Amino acid sequence: MRSGAEEGRARTATAWALFWLGALTLLALAAGGVLTLLAHDLRASFDGVLLVVVLVVALVGLVVAHRQPSNLTGWLLLAAAGVFALYAVGVLYTVLDYHRHGGTLPLGRVALATEPSWVLGVMMLGLAVALFPHGRMPSGRWRFVVYVYLAAGVWFAVLWSLSQATLQIPRGFDVDGVGNYVGPQTGFAGTIAAVAWSAAPLVLALLLVFLVRQAIAWRGATGERRKQLNWLMSGGAVSIVSIVVVTNTNTSGSERAITDIAALGLTAVPLAIGVGILKYRLYEIDRLISRTISYTIVTGLLVGLFFGIIVLATDVLPFSSPVAVAASTLSAAALFNPLRKRVQHLVDRRFNRARYDADAIVAGFTARLREAVDLETAQSELLNAVDGAVQPVHASLWIKPSLDASRF
Repeated sequence: MRSGAEEGRARTATAWALFWLGALTLLALAAGGVLTLLAHDLRASFDGVLLVVVLVVALVGLVVAHRQPSNLTGWLLLAAAGVFALYAVGVLYTVLDYHRHGGTLPLGRVALATEPSWVLGVMMLGLAVALFPHGRMPSGRWRFVVYVYLAAGVWFAVLWSLSQATLQIPRGFDVDGVGNYVGPQTGFAGTIAAVAWSAAPLVLALLLVFLVRQAIAWRGATGERRKQLNWLMSGGAVSIVSIVVVTNTNTSGSERAITDIAALGLTAVPLAIGVGILKYRLYEIDRLISRTISYTIVTGLLVGLFFGIIVLATDVLPFSSPVAVAASTLSAAALFNPLRKRVQHLVDRRFNRARYDADAIVAGFTARLREAVDLETAQSELLNAVDGAVQPVHASLWIKPSLDASRF
């Protein structure tokens, strides 16, 4: 066991490490904000969403590392936030230098070389997922898989950074609005880039292996452990959908807003990790999932009804467009609450079984209470309903004695 002095020194070292990691991340975010203003274009930072994602990852990592210093996951999130902040600064400075000032600013090549740092951030997030929730390195063959994953990720990031640093920068060298070099890569830089990208499939494959491993653990988990993995699986699903949307939409024109909103979904994994580790409102995941699914279904049904009535009224019936829109709006408003209740009931039956069972128990108790003719029966039914609905460790019922009417 460590002495009190050793524990005090460890706490002090942890506090200083948290302070400097947090301060450097905030400094990088501030620099990113300044560079965004100087570039006169929010596109490179996804209209500021990139900086918000970095801030969320940093805050979750800071809280987890402060509450559980021995859990490696919090430190991985903090390190990932720092790397993402460095990437944001590099991208914004690259756009400012090459896209806005024709490469006349100093340290432009350094900014180019920092852009592949996002690979290290993704790698750290993947490792945080693999070590969730206890943050301990696995043993046996899984430890070897983690080492291979780390080596492949570092290989990818370092060699790609080297290729960016050795790019030939002729006159007219330019990058697009999000900092990507738009010209061909030839010579040494092109060769190194090809070697770097050869590690990308291995990194992606091992990242998927980590996800599959957690999914298998989720299938066999029970109780609190299953709730933790429910949060992780839900956050992972949201983030995967966000990545697909971001990579298939442009960051300009009419799709720019869609890209920005989808990019916010990238915070789902760190937030889910934080909730799962700290166990904050851990048991609300079923309610969150059921509400998300039900409101998505209701929204889709109402949108379809809205446009269906408009088409029916304007193309089939002789009504004008304003009348059709008004009728569609009133119909959607009138159907919202009944439709929501019906869909919520069906969704709770599948995804929020605890609430569905509790509601069924309460409904059954209400029906039986109408037929109860004596106090003992009502008392027994009430205690059974409470035990079935909320499952307390102990439950008792105290009834205030009535006043004796003969005393008046």
